[in-house]
Amino acid sequence: MDKISLVTGAAGGLGRAIVRQLINQEHCVIGADVSAAGLKEFAKSLGATADAFRAHTIDLTNVDAVDALFAEIESEFGGLDALVNNAGTCFMSEFPQIPAKELDAQMAINFSAAFHCCQRAVPLMLSRSGVRKIVNISSNGAYNFDVFDPPHYRASKAALDTLTKDLARRYARDKISVNSIAPAMTDTPLFNVVDEETLQAAIAAMPHGVPMEPDQVAAWVAFLISPAGDVASGNVIILNQGRDVR
Repeated sequence: MDKISLVTGAAGGLGRAIVRQLINQEHCVIGADVSAAGLKEFAKSLGATADAFRAHTIDLTNVDAVDALFAEIESEFGGLDALVNNAGTCFMSEFPQIPAKELDAQMAINFSAAFHCCQRAVPLMLSRSGVRKIVNISSNGAYNFDVFDPPHYRASKAALDTLTKDLARRYARDKISVNSIAPAMTDTPLFNVVDEETLQAAIAAMPHGVPMEPDQVAAWVAFLISPAGDVASGNVIILNQGRDVR
């Protein structure tokens, strides 16, 4: 296993699926998450492949903690081949009643944490061979204004996609490929942030009549990180079963 990857939000539904896909590609995966219990339970579920997983409990909104994480990666592995900025959440206060603290927290988790991880990851990637990869997990909510997502959530994901495009252009000649994946309704614990009526209405709007599964989204991440994804950079790949085709 000569490829080293970092996946944030690794204890969540989508994070777990991404980690499994990358382990299947023979990556050593560092899984970062705020939930120590979730990481421990997930590590146990990996069975014979658990040796390819390194759990790291971290609050990614703490810049000092992010610095320490990447210092450990550099010390242990000497560099980094792939970063998946998957950690995120959706706060559901509606405009204009969004508290200032909630806006700050939404941007900190969904955008600033990814920004700081990219800042620390790029120097560790420059010394590695081949095409290095950054994949940011955005959201269809940044583009579809018919769905229920609140504006501070949309803004955080749109900012993430702008970061994707900037870094893709900035580091193209350094062979660092940067892409966003923007899924629509996906069956993860984030379903719990909305009431049942809203959830069912959103699922009914999906053309297939069902939400997408984490493994389906994770497969796109794995594709971008595989050699087949070497030529793709600066893209926002929208996954929504064709719901918003105009």
